[in-house]
Amino acid sequence: MKNKLIKDWFIRFIKGVFIALGFILPGVSGGVLAAILGLYERMLSFMAHIRQNFKQDFWFFVPVGLGGIAGIILLSNPLEYLLTTYKAVVLWGFAGAIVGTLPSLFKESAKTGRRRSDWFLFIGTVIIGGIFLYNMTTIFGDLPINFFSWLLAGGLIALGIIVPGLSPSNLLLYLGLFDPMIKGFKNADLTVFIPMAIGGALTLVIFSKLMHYLLQNFHAKVYHFILGIVVVSTLLIVIPPVADYTGFTLLSVCMSIVLFLIGGWIGYWMSHLEQQYK
Repeated sequence: MKNKLIKDWFIRFIKGVFIALGFILPGVSGGVLAAILGLYERMLSFMAHIRQNFKQDFWFFVPVGLGGIAGIILLSNPLEYLLTTYKAVVLWGFAGAIVGTLPSLFKESAKTGRRRSDWFLFIGTVIIGGIFLYNMTTIFGDLPINFFSWLLAGGLIALGIIVPGLSPSNLLLYLGLFDPMIKGFKNADLTVFIPMAIGGALTLVIFSKLMHYLLQNFHAKVYHFILGIVVVSTLLIVIPPVADYTGFTLLSVCMSIVLFLIGGWIGYWMSHLEQQYK
């Protein structure tokens, strides 16, 4: 019995390590990975009804959380190196992974039917959201790196868990939070971990019920809005100022195309996995 408990604990820890990929890799959704690993429904139920079976569910997810922290720390070092050395090329790989998930998101958006107003919402989100995000720094200035910005980062990542298929890391890239986040993870910086954990937990608790309600009653509109945000944020991470093409060579262009195609295949493959395990 004791050996079985240890084995189950270790399996959940390893699942947490894999889910960490969805926290820090653009194009990879933590919600998709949680669905694939059989944790999504229980996790969403726990967050939506936190007072029911709290003690049992809390201890069930402790090894998942510890595995997620371990995975983030382990993955951050190589990811920081790649983004520092080959940022523009790597961003095209991330963009490909996000584009690969679009067919699945598009299909999901029509699950309850599609109206003309849904198309208007999608187009409006792309145009208005694109103009706003592109000019956000001009309007508000650079986003400061502080406790509140890490709360926001944690909240965005939590949204990627609540809504499978949504990868908020491309938004973090555009907001200028992704690189310092990876450095903080690499150094196990508690001033990054703690506010992100608080922001993520608050988002999960507050928005799990809200998202459940919105998806039940406005499924098409929610997903068309998400589609618009995903499209626009993906475009923004491959154009300056996020992507820097200084010193770009023909080899860099070829590597970007190859990584974009590989990323697209991975994103498409993971989306289909989600449909099998959701």
